[in-house]
Formats: sequence, C-alpha cells, structure tokens
Amino acid sequence: MGIDATIVGSAGVALLLLAFFLNLLRYLRADGPLYLVLNLVGAALACLSSYLIDFMPFVLLEGTWSVVAAIALGRNLLGIRQPAP
Repeated sequence: MGIDATIVGSAGVALLLLAFFLNLLRYLRADGPLYLVLNLVGAALACLSSYLIDFMPFVLLEGTWSVVAAIALGRNLLGIRQPAP
C-alpha cells in the first residue's frame, strides 16, 4: 500500500492553516519556534503530496517554503537575530 497523497496533503495544509490562524489570533508569533515548525512540517507534507501527484509547480512552491522555514527555524534556535531595517 502506497502513501495517500490526499491524506498527506490535507495534513500539511491543516498544519499551515493552523499556524496562520494561531498567528492571526496572536497565539503564536511569526518568529517563534512553534510557528516555524508548523510551517516547516506543513510545507514539507504539502510538497510530498504534490510530488506524489506529479504537480511540479506546487513541489517548487512548497519545497521553497520548507527550506525557508527550516532556515528561519535554525536561525531562531541558534539565536541569530535579523538586523533591523
């Protein structure tokens, strides 16, 4: 039995939306580790789902989202601050 792209994609999108809504409601900061983890895992699952259905535009989108979230999470965990504009 293979991986079900719909279940994987739905889980990924649910995590992305959860992070988004919790941020809008001010329960999570956009630069906080939980927000970044939700984005990283959600985007990675959505990327995998898109790959499974061979939809490359969203593989690129979600793959990029995952990489950016991973970099932001790494910087956050290492205490590297973004300089003020």
